[in-house]
Amino acid sequence: KMVDPTLAEMGKNLNEAMKMLEDNQRKVEEENEKKYARKDIPGPLQGSGQDMVSILQLVQNLMHGEEEEETSQSYRLQNVGEQGHMALLGHSLAAYISVLDRERLRKLTTRILSDTTLWLCRLFRYENGSAYYHEDDREGLLKICRLVIHTRYEDYTLEGFNVLYTKQPVIYISSAARTGLGQALCNQLGLPLSCMCRVPCNTMFGSQHQMDVALLDRLIKDDVECGKLPLLLVANAGTPGAGHTDKLGRLKELCEQYKMWLHVEGVNLATLALGYVSSSVLAATKCDSMTLTLGSWLGLPAVPAVTLYRHEDPSLSLAAGLTSSQPVEKLRALPLWLSLQYLGHDGIVERIKHASQLSQRLLENLKNLDFIKTSVQRKFFFSFKVEDELSSPVVVFKFFQEYPNRDQTSHASQASTIQHPIISNKGHIYDTFNQWLGEQLAQLVPASGVDVVELEDEGTCVRFSPLMTSAVLGTEIQDIDHLVDCLKMKIPVLTSTLQLREEFEQEVRGTVSLLYIEDLGWPGLGVVRYNYHSDEKNDDKQEKELEKINTELLKKLNELESDLTFSLGPEFGGQKNCIYIGMVTEDLDVSELVETIIATGREIEENSRLLENMTEVVRKGIQEAQLQLQKANEERLLEEGLLRQIPVVGSVLNWFSPFQALPKGRTFNLTAGSLESTESMYVSKAQGTGRTPPPTPTSSLGKQRLPGQKAFKRSLRSSDGFSETSSISHCDDLDKLDQRPPNLSPSQEQGPLEMERAEEQQEVAQAKTDTEDIHSDKSPPDCAKAEDEASQR
Repeated sequence: KMVDPTLAEMGKNLNEAMKMLEDNQRKVEEENEKKYARKDIPGPLQGSGQDMVSILQLVQNLMHGEEEEETSQSYRLQNVGEQGHMALLGHSLAAYISVLDRERLRKLTTRILSDTTLWLCRLFRYENGSAYYHEDDREGLLKICRLVIHTRYEDYTLEGFNVLYTKQPVIYISSAARTGLGQALCNQLGLPLSCMCRVPCNTMFGSQHQMDVALLDRLIKDDVECGKLPLLLVANAGTPGAGHTDKLGRLKELCEQYKMWLHVEGVNLATLALGYVSSSVLAATKCDSMTLTLGSWLGLPAVPAVTLYRHEDPSLSLAAGLTSSQPVEKLRALPLWLSLQYLGHDGIVERIKHASQLSQRLLENLKNLDFIKTSVQRKFFFSFKVEDELSSPVVVFKFFQEYPNRDQTSHASQASTIQHPIISNKGHIYDTFNQWLGEQLAQLVPASGVDVVELEDEGTCVRFSPLMTSAVLGTEIQDIDHLVDCLKMKIPVLTSTLQLREEFEQEVRGTVSLLYIEDLGWPGLGVVRYNYHSDEKNDDKQEKELEKINTELLKKLNELESDLTFSLGPEFGGQKNCIYIGMVTEDLDVSELVETIIATGREIEENSRLLENMTEVVRKGIQEAQLQLQKANEERLLEEGLLRQIPVVGSVLNWFSPFQALPKGRTFNLTAGSLESTESMYVSKAQGTGRTPPPTPTSSLGKQRLPGQKAFKRSLRSSDGFSETSSISHCDDLDKLDQRPPNLSPSQEQGPLEMERAEEQQEVAQAKTDTEDIHSDKSPPDCAKAEDEASQR
């Protein structure tokens, strides 16, 4: 159909115009969206997403950190082997299996859960048990507590806390249990802390970390008489600190008597998988529940902990949360199901047996070392067979120097601690030294996995728990041998420092200029501070000066060539303005060290005072010079007259009648601290020396050392004899030179040393004679004549 060409052209232009407007509007909207995305959306989410390589690179950077970070801070990375890959694969498969249809998912999860539970019960000798898999190792005990509450309180489901109020439940836990376990249970169960009873450990008989069964019996009887309900007892098959096992057989009998639930946890439960199991640990198979941490025992990353328990009512287990009707939650056992199949029975037993062999190897070597005490762990084994030592693969030892006539029992040591505070300080010092020893061993042999543990009665000790670390770190027999070698190297340093620490304290306390600082938490020779004596009443000024002197003293000591370490002490908790001296060896000369500290400190103090005095003298000299200059100007005005100060008149007057004025110069003598006239300088054409300056203080660094000998080292007899002989021969040479007849020339002497000294004396005497001849003439012409003659010569 034909249309008007004008209208057609108009429509075409309109369409183009609308298209341009729409395109511009679309661009504005896109820019606004981009601005919004850049402003409110994090960087990785911008755009259309990241590729897999970029995401994995980001994860790698987050795992290992930036390259610019300090590499000195070493960290332990878990040894993830093929069995670890199976555990990691289990987490991915669990997410993939969860998308199956409900019926197929139910059958698969039931098979995985039943197989894993059966394998664990057979491995750890726990027949007819059920299993609960959980991420937090305390969660299993929490569910068990809820199960026991539902079992002992029939109306708990209906009445709730009212039932607990009428008859308060009591949970008994050992005082050697891990820190915060009882409080965590009370918080999660909604119970007051009064429901938690801590049972003390033995102090007179048996292990100091075993639960006192007789005392527990009395505590239960008292609670029953008060109308309370004994609910549950938490026992240890390997305490978190020293790896001790409670008397599980007697505790089980006591629980049956009072209808209590017995729950056992600890690292020693891993030995149940071995062919030989000690009787103390084997009794754990009769308990009502136990918690196993297979991840650390077998080196499996991210596998759940398992709580095995026996209970007949599945409805109460469901109410307590030990079982779930959700198939997805049953997939928690999948990583463990895959890993156990990969390792097999032989692989599982081999890993646990390897950890026990490592502890036995270390224990045998420690028994042959002096100053190493291993009885902190093995006291309760003395009344049993030797084979019972295998019940605990945890080795705990400490550095300890025996003293004569000292009772070794804990009771006597406690009594002596009360009577003698010095022995109490010794205990603190031993804790500090063992803390240092544990940190050094962990740094030198990181594959060993040793750490520092605080025990209630023994103090600070070094612990080796291979079941918790060997599979993760890949510890081998050679690592244990290396650990023993490093320990042998550190023992002489510890003994020497401990012996010289008292000598250093006595030396410093006997010195006026030094102050000994008692710091029981410093692992080293000691802490010293240089005293700054001043008459100033300003405490802030004295504190700054004290800080300045000790800081400079620390710098000077570090510049010396010695094996000692001088520092400002720990970053937190240390004393201010002090010098901390680290570990030392037996060849340290304590007296020389103290003398060097005193001499260097006095030198710094005298230099500081000399600088202060010179500053004050210069300031007063400037003020006096200004006054004298002003006075000289006034005298010059009086001598010249007022007319000579007028610009034009003064010039004409000076031309007709010049004014002759002698120059009156002034010089400032820093040594004397006074202004002096320069008239003698113009007369003699040489600046006068004035007063003799005081000698510059210098530090005496003690004895003369041989070439290559470091500071603060005791010299051998041969070196001492050599130095004494050389000094005596040098004094004899000087005496012979003074006694030489005056008519003999240096060439007539019998030695080259005497000839050189005679020539030096003649040159000094000649120079002295020339100087006296020059300064003897007082008139300037004679002085100039003497200078001309000297230049001609």
